[in-house]
This record gives sequence, C-alpha cells and structure tokens, in this order.
Amino acid sequence: MMLRKYILDLSVRAVEPLHGGFILIRLTHSEPLPPMMPGQFVEVRIDQVPATFLRRPISIHFVDRQHNELWLLVACVGAGTRRLAQLKAGDTLNVVLPLGHGFTTPDGKSAGRKVLLVGGGVGVAPLLYLGASWKESGVEPTFLLGARDKNGLLMLDAFRQYGRVLMTTEDGSEGERGFVTNHSILSCERFDLIQTCGPTPMMKAVARYANDQEIECEASLENLMACGLGSCLCCVEKTTRGNLCVCKEGPVFNIKELLWT
Repeated sequence: MMLRKYILDLSVRAVEPLHGGFILIRLTHSEPLPPMMPGQFVEVRIDQVPATFLRRPISIHFVDRQHNELWLLVACVGAGTRRLAQLKAGDTLNVVLPLGHGFTTPDGKSAGRKVLLVGGGVGVAPLLYLGASWKESGVEPTFLLGARDKNGLLMLDAFRQYGRVLMTTEDGSEGERGFVTNHSILSCERFDLIQTCGPTPMMKAVARYANDQEIECEASLENLMACGLGSCLCCVEKTTRGNLCVCKEGPVFNIKELLWT
C-alpha cells in the first residue's frame, strides 16, 4: 500500500532511557498522525550536530492512536543518536514519514494463522507495531527475541501485551542460551508465516530455516539509507528483480526475492 508522505514538526512528549544504551522517544502532533504501516520507517532531521548533515532513518516502533503518539526505539551509538537522547519534552523534531514498504499485515484470510515474529537487538523495533496489528485482527503472534545478553532485550512488557514472548541470549542470562535459530520452539511448533528484523546474519539464518521448512518469510533489511526516497542509491540490494533500493522497494522483502538462500 502506497501512503502519502509528510514532512512534520512533531512535538517530543517524552524521552525515556532504557537499559543497554537505548531510548524510547514518544512524539505527538497537533493534528492526528497520518496512516503508517508496520515495517515502515521515518527520516529524522538532527539539528545542532555538524556530523549529521543527512537525516537518520529510524523504524516505526509503535503508533498509539489513542494518545496520538509515534514511538521510536533508538540505539545511542553515534553523534546523531546521542543528540536525540538529549531531547526534552516540548522540543520539536522534524520528521519525514511514512517511508518504504512494510510487512504483510492481516487480511480476511488471516484467521487461524500461526505467526512468528523474530527480532534481534534494536531490530525488534518494528515488531511491536506489527504484533499489535496481528493481535487486533484476532491472531496472537509469537515473538522470538534475541540479544547478546539480558540488557539487550527491550520493551518486553510491551511485547507481552500482544503475544507470547520467547527469548534467547548468547550468554544464557535470559531465556534460552544461543541464537534465535537455536530456540527449541523451532523444533516443536510449526508456523505459517515468519517475519523478521535484526542483524543481517541473524535474518539470513532465519531465512534459511524458513526456506528449509517451506514457510513464508519476510525480512526487513537494515541497509545504509540516506535519502529514504530511492534517489541516492546508498541502500541498493541485489534481488531476483535486479538491484533495488531498500528504502523505496523495501525495507521489507519476501525472502524469495533476496539472494540469501
């Protein structure tokens, strides 16, 4: 679905520090926020930082229609994101939204489907809004979330509102030890659809599993994106349809389009 794009000055309602160097930014607007689909992203302008000439792409974490809020889950890893962490309630953030093509969402044939949403690190961000979409349709998804250690597992209580939450950590500090593709659920339950976002090696492993099990699978790519509109060619990915701009044709692709398996 193609949605109209907007350039908006959004008001910061809150910046909430999370563990592991992450923050949750809650934004609002004087008018109702425009339609946004799970898996789409925004481009944020970061002012007062010379190193951030270009906007920064950030996944849409959640859209709270009741409170007219857009949530962004951000890892503070560079000058731009550290500047975002300094925002205060009442500050203004200029945002282009919504961008890209998102995940497949429920339709009239979704009843009874078993859906697995797999995320790693900050790649869990788009899965909260996606999981809420599935739950609203009557399909309770299973979340499988992975991290290096328990400090990398984010927003667990929020995810639990929309489905079962399973976890893996590489050091075994929370959930099962290992990677998401090592979790025991994959050997004892069968899913109809897998949707994933996270580090590329993790998504490739999930894609191989889905391909071997003949399960439909979508992956949200995290290629470097500068313009968000398909003009700068920073984010090109080789696919079965040729070279495509992830920011415009994605970021979500069916794994059958990707040269991963």
